[in-house]
Amino acid sequence: MNKNTNSLNKPLNFSSILTLPLLLPIMITTLVSCSKATPVPVGECDVVVSHVKSVLKNNAPSKSKMLKQCKAATDEARGCVMAADKPMKILQCDF
Repeated sequence: MNKNTNSLNKPLNFSSILTLPLLLPIMITTLVSCSKATPVPVGECDVVVSHVKSVLKNNAPSKSKMLKQCKAATDEARGCVMAADKPMKILQCDF
């Protein structure tokens, strides 16, 4: 007899059911973390780069590299970066 190993057919165990409500707010926050950020125009790239340097400190890329990325990014992505106050939040932006 062939045993079905498809995980979709397995019932959820009790611990999975208890974990779901705890993970749901984290997943929603990740999805909308930058959706409320105010768009920032390309003319503000100097301010955006300064903000990134202040958040990333010694881990920040060179200023010229960040300016190039900033100018290529969308207004929404620059806004997302400006709203970020931690390195991981900057990484979530499409910058």
